[in-house]
Amino acid sequence: MAKVLMKGNEAIAEAALRAGAEGYFCYPITPQTEVAEYLSKRMPEVGGMFLQGESELAVANMLFGAASTGKRVFTTSSSPGISLMQEAISYMAGAELPAVIINIMRGGPGLGGILPAQADYFQAVKGGGHGDYRTLVLAPSTVQEAVDLTMLCFHLAQKYRNPVMMIGDGMIGQMMEAVEFPESYEEPPLPSTDEWAATGALDRKARIIKSLFLDPVGLENNVLILEKKYQQMIREEVRCESYKISAENKILIVAYGTMARICQTAIDELEADGVSVGLFRPISLYPFPEKEILREATRKNIKSVLTIEMSMAQMMEDVERAIQGRRPVHFFGRSGGIVPTPEEVKEQVLKVLSIKRRTAKKK
Repeated sequence: MAKVLMKGNEAIAEAALRAGAEGYFCYPITPQTEVAEYLSKRMPEVGGMFLQGESELAVANMLFGAASTGKRVFTTSSSPGISLMQEAISYMAGAELPAVIINIMRGGPGLGGILPAQADYFQAVKGGGHGDYRTLVLAPSTVQEAVDLTMLCFHLAQKYRNPVMMIGDGMIGQMMEAVEFPESYEEPPLPSTDEWAATGALDRKARIIKSLFLDPVGLENNVLILEKKYQQMIREEVRCESYKISAENKILIVAYGTMARICQTAIDELEADGVSVGLFRPISLYPFPEKEILREATRKNIKSVLTIEMSMAQMMEDVERAIQGRRPVHFFGRSGGIVPTPEEVKEQVLKVLSIKRRTAKKK
């Protein structure tokens, strides 16, 4: 496979086509508009559907309709655009429809700004819509990983008949890196869409795709069916990565996405200064790798955990829940589109170490 230099948004678009995407519905918003620009040319070339809606509300409901036919469909947007899609995402989860939603995040709340942020963690992981539902959420840290996870998203959406979301801050969409695409796309066998998709009912009974259950028992039964799928996701879809975790570490950093790359640079520089730090990177934000974090954070040598985010401690809540109070959890983050630097990360690590030293002296 030859490598090609591509902008993240364009690489994501091409990866979706390689994964068999048949329909793309969009509304432009910075910093992901290049996905739509790229696909406006490429989607017709492969015989797919490209449609720009009049709003994100319209786009999300187009996605619902197209997904109900069993086709591989997706959309991309950014923070406030994803907010407008939440009602339809809840409907798709309730109706058990597969769809891929990609969020190239910008700063907020409100209209915020167009610079990169990670402030949509709660929205993605906790469910930004109504009712008892979940979306699988994956977070790449490189453009190559964005390609790989985009392709995986389509498989997981079909496997679980559920919306799957990939989130990356604006840097993922705008940076250029060398990427490889598989020469041929292969995936494990999937359940047939023949038993549920709305494809015309001339020779079979009608299929009703809905999330409306006026009978409370019927609604509860549907929720329990969905919950069974979410528990399967927890068993089978946890993904994570560690970097330089060793018996020498005193601090474990937890970071995701491109923030984890910045932390890796800081860890390398600290190592050169004789300070050993490990990094734990969640790749699946739902399901969150709770057991894996607990195992790494409670090693005898680890004294503290430091979460670093481009938001105000949104992921930290899940880290604290995973660690169960067995280690102190510290936080450092920037918002508004300001990206923490390796120097700031190093400063926070040394600050936590000095706090621990002062505490030890007082005792």
